[in-house]
Amino acid sequence: MEINKERFKKIFPNLANEMNTSEQKLEIDSIRSNVEDAEKAAKAQKNLSNYSPDIIDFLRRCDNEKQAEEIIAYMENRSEITSNYAQKLRQQLRKKGVRSFGPKKEEGYYFQRLGKK
Repeated sequence: MEINKERFKKIFPNLANEMNTSEQKLEIDSIRSNVEDAEKAAKAQKNLSNYSPDIIDFLRRCDNEKQAEEIIAYMENRSEITSNYAQKLRQQLRKKGVRSFGPKKEEGYYFQRLGKK
């Protein structure tokens, strides 16, 4: 279905306004294939209370794909992730690269999130 800008603005004025401003934009900086893990991580990361890093957090500390593969293999060998999930992570790593899991978490990342340093 094709629609011109003016008709779109008339039908969806708020959405059109949001699309034309920098306000209300949400940056997506990582991909998690497990919805439950993603929701749990998002809630816990807000204030870091009861937050336990998961494999995605560890992958975000990696500098390259070789390091990421080592993390995936380690977690799989320890049965901290299933073989099926490990395969999905490897596939994402090969297709989209190590930064597809999110921007690199540098030293002091959690202190910065809490506003401390």
